[in-house]
Amino acid sequence: MTQPTSTQTATTPARPSEHIAGLYTMPLKAYADERGRFTETFRAGWFPFVDWTRFQSNRSDSKAGVLRGLHYHFHQVDYWYVVNGVIRVGLCDLRPSSPTYMATETLDIGATNEVGVFIPVGVAHGFLALTDAILTYLVNNYYDASDELGVAWDDPDIALDWGATSAPILSPRDQQNQRLRDIPTDKLPK
Repeated sequence: MTQPTSTQTATTPARPSEHIAGLYTMPLKAYADERGRFTETFRAGWFPFVDWTRFQSNRSDSKAGVLRGLHYHFHQVDYWYVVNGVIRVGLCDLRPSSPTYMATETLDIGATNEVGVFIPVGVAHGFLALTDAILTYLVNNYYDASDELGVAWDDPDIALDWGATSAPILSPRDQQNQRLRDIPTDKLPK
């Protein structure tokens, strides 16, 4: 596989979202030959405004039809990359101080759109597995159960466009997520 040299850039700069402040997609470049391919999926330097000294790497395997989310955090950012398959990412800005407060966005990533997605603190995020999928994600803080918050994936006040899904497969935890209007204010981003 031909890998980029130290003078080459493996990717172009992160692209800011047109809908949600602080959300970025990172176009990725694959280098392929007859043996397979190489893709650089993350560099801390792509997001120099984040402290990556306590990062944690995770993997999520999902069957087609699984919906995970919507989740949000007070103390960590997420960076997502789909290793295999295709997912539909759903996002909603829950930060009242943000210029894009309550804005939503969906995007399909994976085999059909190889990008990384940077999700800032206070932005609710989740995904619907459109195929069997493997998602890897980095967070800039170690797991802390008190920083794992959620809002209903189908909250009509958020109105994310998940496509034609009517009965996704949800975890027991995500089945318990409340509508935004029912979440106590101390459990919402500031």
